[in-house]
Amino acid sequence: MRALRVGLIGDRDDSVVAHRAIPQALALAADASGIPVEWEWVGTDTIGDGKTLHAFDALWCVPASPYRDMDGALTAIRYAREAGVPFLGTCGGFQHAVVEYARHALGWADAEHAETAPDAARPVIIPLSCGLVEVRDNVHLKSGSRIADIYGKTSVEEGYHCNYGLGSGFRDAIADHPLHVVAVDDQDDVRALELDNHPYFIVTLFQHERAALQGICPPLVKTFVQVAGDLRIGRAA
Repeated sequence: MRALRVGLIGDRDDSVVAHRAIPQALALAADASGIPVEWEWVGTDTIGDGKTLHAFDALWCVPASPYRDMDGALTAIRYAREAGVPFLGTCGGFQHAVVEYARHALGWADAEHAETAPDAARPVIIPLSCGLVEVRDNVHLKSGSRIADIYGKTSVEEGYHCNYGLGSGFRDAIADHPLHVVAVDDQDDVRALELDNHPYFIVTLFQHERAALQGICPPLVKTFVQVAGDLRIGRAA
């Protein structure tokens, strides 16, 4: 069986905890699923028009923004969303998935991330009122959602390293869209989104991949690998 190819969209920095955790999470998912996995770091400043992304079976937009090239990250996210490529986004990946959807699905061309455009007229990602740097917190998963099915429960505790979250207006704007809220914290602030009518598109503000550093296979990563593997087999049939 040819190894599944996963593109890690982001600018690798081994001092970032999540960047050390992600390869371990994929290795654990490969063992748990029986699907061999290879991963490749794809710097945001190397993506260009996105044609090189076609070589990957799945994409994961990783933490640690601002990225060297925000447009590169948005190109990768849009490609995954529109082409039905299995996609995970964590922390910065969540934030940039929101920007991409706002610009290209909602038609908000001026949608911005306050980290890179603090004076923007329409920031869809803004500073959190209380930072989530190296903390763990409760996450409540929407009953019947895919993420709840994957975890097998509707309440979990996960870790964060994050100072930015969803801005006002976006949550209401997607009420009738296939992208919808599937996880909140104790204060009802959005912590995860998933896309209907897509093989696998889940983005979380929390970094579930960190479980791999304790030898635990993150459920979202295992399912990500399984779905990507099933899709590849289906295309080859």
